Amino acid sequence: MTFLTIDPDHVTPLPRQEGVPERYHEFDETTIAAVNGALAAQRPLLVRGEPGVGKTQLAEAVATELKRAFYAFTVDARTESRDLLWRYDAVMRLAQAQLYAALQRQDAVEIERELAVQRFVHPGPLWWAFDSASADMACGEGVSPLRVYDNAARRDRGWVVLIDEIDKAESDVPNGLLEALGAGQFTPFGYEAPVTIRGEAPLIILTTNEERVLPDAFVRRCLVLHLTLPRGEEAMIAFLQRRGRAHFGQRTTEDVLHEAARQLVADRRAAEAAQLSPLPGQAEYLDLVRAVIGLAPEDAEAQYHLLTSIARFTLNKHPIRSADEMLP
Repeated sequence: MTFLTIDPDHVTPLPRQEGVPERYHEFDETTIAAVNGALAAQRPLLVRGEPGVGKTQLAEAVATELKRAFYAFTVDARTESRDLLWRYDAVMRLAQAQLYAALQRQDAVEIERELAVQRFVHPGPLWWAFDSASADMACGEGVSPLRVYDNAARRDRGWVVLIDEIDKAESDVPNGLLEALGAGQFTPFGYEAPVTIRGEAPLIILTTNEERVLPDAFVRRCLVLHLTLPRGEEAMIAFLQRRGRAHFGQRTTEDVLHEAARQLVADRRAAEAAQLSPLPGQAEYLDLVRAVIGLAPEDAEAQYHLLTSIARFTLNKHPIRSADEMLP
C-alpha cells in the first residue's frame, strides 16, 4: 500500500476543469497523518469542519497525490444508502416489459434474459471502489461512472471515494453503510454473490457540516479529522495568506493577501458577535482575492483598493435586517 510521503505545506494542483478557476490544495502535517492513518487502518476518514475550510477538495487532492482513481458523490436529502452501493431502475424495466408486450414478442427465453433484474442494476460509487471490474460488467462496455477520472493504472493503485455532506441525509443512510464499510462487501439487488473488495482497499473520505448528528455506531467505524481555522487573529491572517500565496502565486502581492485576510477576520469576528452562521472562511477569502485579481490582473495597487468594495459581496452574505447592517 502506498501512503502520502509529501512534506507539510505541500501544495497540490488539482486537475483543471473547464469553466472552473484553478484549484490548489495545501496539506498540513495533521491532514497527512490522518489520511495515512485511515489508509493503514483501512477505515473511512470522516472530515469535520465548518463550510469553506477545504474538506471537499481534500479527497481529490489525496487521489491526485496517490495517483488513484477518484469518484465524488454529493449527498442530498433524497439520498438513500443503497444509492452509494447500487441503483435499481424499476421504471426502465417496467417500460421495457410493456414495450415487449405491445410488440407481442413470443421469444420467452430471450425476453427473460433481457428483463433480468441484473440488467437494470447500476453500480454506485462504492461498487466501483470495491470491484471496478464487476462494475464495468454491470454497466456494459464503454460506460463510465459519472464524476470520475480514472484509467487502468489508477485503478490498480486503488480508489479514493468522496461522500460529500453525508450529514444532509437521514440517519438511515450512514447506518445503511455500516455493513459495506465494516465487512468490505455488499450484495446488490438481484445478485447472488456479494461485491467484495478486490485489490487495494479503497480510501473512503466523508465530509460533514454538522447539519445532522451522525449515528455513534457509524462514527466509531471512522477515523475523524477536524479541519478548523486558527483561532487567534494573527494566526488566522498568516494561515489565509499562505493559502492565498499557494493559489495565486505572483499574480498579486503580500499586501493584497494580508489586507484581504485582515478584512475577512474582522468580518468573521463581527459575524461571531452577532451570532450569525455560517462564518466567512477560507473559501470566501479566496473568492475575494480571485475577484480583485480578475478585475485588475496586473495592477496590485488597484487590487488593494478594490478589496473593500468587493468584500461586501464576498464576505457579508447574511440577510440584512436594516440599512445599518450594510457594509459601507
